Amino acid sequence: MSELLKVERLDVHYGGIQAVRGVSFTLHEGEQATLIGANGAGKSSTVRAITGLERFGGNIEFNGQPVRKRKAEALLRDGLVMVPEGRGIFARMTVLENLQMGAWLRRDTVTVKQEMAEIFDRFPRLGERQHQLAGLLSGGEQQMLALNRALLSRPRLLILDEPSMGLAPKMVENIFATIAGLRERGVALLLIEQNARLALDVTDKAWVMDSGSIVHHGESKALLADDQIAQIYLGEMPV
Repeated sequence: MSELLKVERLDVHYGGIQAVRGVSFTLHEGEQATLIGANGAGKSSTVRAITGLERFGGNIEFNGQPVRKRKAEALLRDGLVMVPEGRGIFARMTVLENLQMGAWLRRDTVTVKQEMAEIFDRFPRLGERQHQLAGLLSGGEQQMLALNRALLSRPRLLILDEPSMGLAPKMVENIFATIAGLRERGVALLLIEQNARLALDVTDKAWVMDSGSIVHHGESKALLADDQIAQIYLGEMPV
């Protein structure tokens, strides 16, 4: 697999506060990975830097090109797509219009219509409410809309920031079933998720962040089996 994302010695500051300290990692085409850690560990600051939303020190390359000073549209055209914490839907646009925004760079209109029909078939609630304002959807429906809007852009790398936050268990199950399907599409994934066990279950490898730095890394299955990781980051007591 070829290298898709390279992060080297990443630093992020907010005034006098350093949120990310010397973080380095790589992600390859089609690879599924997660950043886990407590709130405030620096996970969201890391992915915001990757997508050009935060100023940073160090180096970030996507598809062999530096991210620094590149416009959001150029990164999107290259296949770098993020669903931010809070979903980022267009509340005053309809469900259908939100999905159309996901596909606005595509010219294969017939295929786009087919994919939208498949979305409405898999998630009937979105189909039933496609002409209603997206802001009127429940939190879980908005997350599903945001995820499918992102997929319509045909990402090479999809970054998801806390996709299960505040959702009912059944909706979390639906969201993670969709995430699990990314592997079949060949889409690389970088996941930030408060439910670390869920995140490790659906990914190949993981980096554990604490106080802005990476303190552990390895295959997700190995980290799941690590008693220390389980106690500190999964909230599990030793047997």
